[in-house]
Amino acid sequence: MRYAFVLIALSLLPVLSLAKPGLPVTHDGPDHVARIANFYQSLSEGNIVPRWAENLNWGYGHPVIMFLYPLPSYAASLFHAIGFSFVDATKLVFAVSYIASVLGMYLFLKQLFPAIPAYVGALMYGFAPYRFVDLAVRGAIGEHIAFVFPPLILYGLIRIARRTDAYGFIITALSVAALLLSHNAVSIMFLPVIVGFGVYLSVYETKNAKEFLTVGTSAILLGTGLASFFLIPAFFEGKYTLRDIVTSGEFSSRFVPWQRLFISPWSYGGSSELSHALGFAQWATVAFVAVSFRSIRSRAHRLLAGTTLLVLVVVLVLMTKWSDSVWVYVSLLQKFQFPWRFLSLAVFLSALLGAIAFSSIRVNHAIFAVLATIAILASTAHMWTPKAVQVMAENRFTGAYPGTTDTGESSPIWSVRFMEKYPAAPLEVIEGSATVQQTLRTTTDHEYVVTSATESRLLENTLYFPGWDIFIDGIRTGVEFQDPSFRGLMTFRINPGEHHVAVLFRNTKLRRFADTISLIAFGIFILESTILWKRIRL
Repeated sequence: MRYAFVLIALSLLPVLSLAKPGLPVTHDGPDHVARIANFYQSLSEGNIVPRWAENLNWGYGHPVIMFLYPLPSYAASLFHAIGFSFVDATKLVFAVSYIASVLGMYLFLKQLFPAIPAYVGALMYGFAPYRFVDLAVRGAIGEHIAFVFPPLILYGLIRIARRTDAYGFIITALSVAALLLSHNAVSIMFLPVIVGFGVYLSVYETKNAKEFLTVGTSAILLGTGLASFFLIPAFFEGKYTLRDIVTSGEFSSRFVPWQRLFISPWSYGGSSELSHALGFAQWATVAFVAVSFRSIRSRAHRLLAGTTLLVLVVVLVLMTKWSDSVWVYVSLLQKFQFPWRFLSLAVFLSALLGAIAFSSIRVNHAIFAVLATIAILASTAHMWTPKAVQVMAENRFTGAYPGTTDTGESSPIWSVRFMEKYPAAPLEVIEGSATVQQTLRTTTDHEYVVTSATESRLLENTLYFPGWDIFIDGIRTGVEFQDPSFRGLMTFRINPGEHHVAVLFRNTKLRRFADTISLIAFGIFILESTILWKRIRL
């Protein structure tokens, strides 16, 4: 337990800069705060699953939160609900998830190794250079929070393998769901590791492989089911966005020169300038394990070390130009956009190797742990803080906000990638003669009283996306959203007279189906957890 407290104390060092007033200057920081503010607005209006960002994209709205990992937004919304500003709530998510990731890794490694090797591995996991790229340079909240859950999934699987208990089942299922809701690409990256580790456990850590595979597979499937409310619409409705057009072939210009995996100066610049180094301690560990592989006493640990080392090599190669043909033919890889994103997986694998290496050293572990701690902290200390902090007013994020995403990949396929000015009014008369009075406006419900002297044509300054419908006096009317003069915006016609107009965003059949899958999965999860819990108590 004392090593856990030491890890907490050390993990506080990189997040102390977040205590300063203002928002760290990072690539994505302001956009994340604005998305969270929009997410919270929808949530506070009673939308348990927010799917439309009302104020983004210069106030024209945007479906980005339907495709953007929702767990960080749920967490930040909780912090905001108890009194923190949106900026402080976002910083709290960064800080809490960073510390939790280190503790989660220690919890996992402690099941396989003595306390000191587990401590060193967890330290390497938290203090790898790429962790600070996400924290202090990119402000990549999704990838950052995703680091919490792979160790917890493997910890839960170990418990299932050794005890088949309710705790392991619950931890595994909830952690799988949380990982899927944290970052789409990182989840896919870790899937082979989770499956491979499950095979390892079935051979070396359980006496009843059939029961382990049954319960473990059930936990993983139920975790996936719990996240279906997000996964299914994000996957199937992505065809209505510019995702495949904007990101097509982007990977080819983002490969990492292999030298930068070893030596990569710290930088706050863009994608090609940021540090891609695996880390000093990480490379030292890789070299040690490779050279002293035969000295690893446990057969199980030798298998684990060899497999981890092999997978790490494959992962590192996938980040370089040497793997270009693989990226071309395996279209799934192209969804990751940036080959250097595989550093997330490389950080985990190298930390696992660190624990294996320390467990095989036949000297005083405590002395080496102190030396390793000093080396790891000293080699990364200059990476812990952002280049600057900017104080921003809260209303910058709660009103109409000009940003959406960096590349516009979530913009509706009928629209332009980015709007360039604020709308003149929520509802405009573009043909004929009419007056407009807005009576209600929420994230999903825009209502007006329109008094038209002639047959008129009106422009709803909201991007169209499946789910939006227009009702005139309670009757659904046709919506035009491909007029070249108003690309992606909704226009409609109205007859002379006074009319009640409602522009409503509702769930499609697919979204309702996805929500139902999550509800069913939740019910089965509660039932299976109860059964396992009762079996423990009997």
